Amino acid sequence: MSDARLEIVVRNATRDDLNTLVKYNAAMAKETEGKTLDLELLSKGVSAVLDRDTLGFYLIAEVEGRPAGQLLITTEWSDWRNGYFWWIQSVYVDAEYRRQGVYRALDSHVHAEARRRGDVCGIRLYVERNNHVAQQVYSSLDMHRSHYDLFEIDFVL
Repeated sequence: MSDARLEIVVRNATRDDLNTLVKYNAAMAKETEGKTLDLELLSKGVSAVLDRDTLGFYLIAEVEGRPAGQLLITTEWSDWRNGYFWWIQSVYVDAEYRRQGVYRALDSHVHAEARRRGDVCGIRLYVERNNHVAQQVYSSLDMHRSHYDLFEIDFVL
C-alpha cells in the first residue's frame, strides 16, 4: 500500500462474511496466543453471532471492497449504570493493512454507534498482557487500564 490515505468503509458483517470472520479469528488466535482453533467449532460460534443478534455483532472494515479488518461487539448489562457496556473482542486487521487506520476506523464507528444508541454506558476490551503493540493502539485512542483484574474459569466444551 502507498502512503496515500486509505478509504476505509466500516459496515455490519453479514452471513456472506462468515469465511472471512472465521479466517480472521483463527489468524488472530494464532498470532496473539499461539492457539490453533478448531475451525468447525469456530465457524459454529461465528455463525451463532451472525444468526442471533442478542449475542452481539461483527463489524468489517473494507478497503476497495476487500476485507481489511474486523471486530466483534458483545454486551454486558450494568445494573449500577442502567446501561450496556460494549465489549470489543476478536479484533483483527489483515497484515497488508496494519498501521494504516483500519482499527482506528473500526473504533471510531463503534464509538459513534454507541453514542447514537444512547443505552451504552461504556466500552471495554481485554488485551493479552504481552501484546504491547495493541495496548499502545488502545491507549492512543483514549482507552485506559481499568482498576479491575480479570479472573476466569475456562470450561472445555
